[in-house]
Amino acid sequence: MKIIRLQQVMETTGLGRSTIYKYVSENWFPKPIPLGGRSVGWLESEVNEWILDRIEERDTQLAVSV
Repeated sequence: MKIIRLQQVMETTGLGRSTIYKYVSENWFPKPIPLGGRSVGWLESEVNEWILDRIEERDTQLAVSV
C-alpha cells in the first residue's frame, strides 16, 4: 500500500488542486488520509481505481451510443 501526496495525485489525474478537493467534498473522489499536522495523502490504489472507474463509465457510454 502506498500513500501519495497531492502533487502526485494532480499529476496522475490531470486535475487541479481545487477540483480534487471539490470532488472530495461531493463524494466523487477518494477522501484524503490525515498524515499529521496539516499533511494529507491518498491511497494510490484508490486514486487508480477512481481513474479506472472513469474509463469504465466512458466505455459504457460509448457502447450505449453505438
